[in-house]
Amino acid sequence: MKRLRKGDRVIVIAGKNKGQKGEVLRVESGSDHVVVANVNLVKRHTKPNPQANQPGGIIEREAPIHSSNVMLLNPATGKGERVGFKVLEDGRKVRVFRSSGEVVDA
Repeated sequence: MKRLRKGDRVIVIAGKNKGQKGEVLRVESGSDHVVVANVNLVKRHTKPNPQANQPGGIIEREAPIHSSNVMLLNPATGKGERVGFKVLEDGRKVRVFRSSGEVVDA
């Protein structure tokens, strides 16, 4: 089980986008990178592809960020917090915030 999942609200804690908040769009499999909405935007030159009905030009899209540079956002406190794991009585493994011990909703 990963500490970050698709749909989680995170805050960037390091790099050029420090302090920005966003939602995880996808977690890159095989690496420790995540793509966060409207964070780490890069401009990319693309060729037109008529088969995919894709126009060419300069597009702006999100680039992956290493997962160590983001923290899960606790909605109760509004701050980024560390995440741990806990096994419940019924045998389910859930993510919990380390500071308060409350279960992550996602």
